[in-house]
Amino acid sequence: MMGGAKAHYDGIVAFSQTDFTEDLKTITVPVLVMHGDDDQIVPYADSAPLSAKLLKKGTLKTYKGFPHGMPTTEAPTINVDLLAFIKA
Repeated sequence: MMGGAKAHYDGIVAFSQTDFTEDLKTITVPVLVMHGDDDQIVPYADSAPLSAKLLKKGTLKTYKGFPHGMPTTEAPTINVDLLAFIKA
């Protein structure tokens, strides 16, 4: 979560201006889409449900009240769900 301002800016530009729709449609392995519904950086409604729907084997896991940085701030919950998905 640390880096230079220019690198962060370039990353945000790339993600915000690139349409990954067709790429998501080609993924054939199971994918767990995890997203907090209180993400102030990437709006939930505009990302997670749409991504999961485009994936052939997408599973959406929504976390009520979790923020953008949920892998860090909510690691105990996230890690349990990740491990369960990997073992399934």
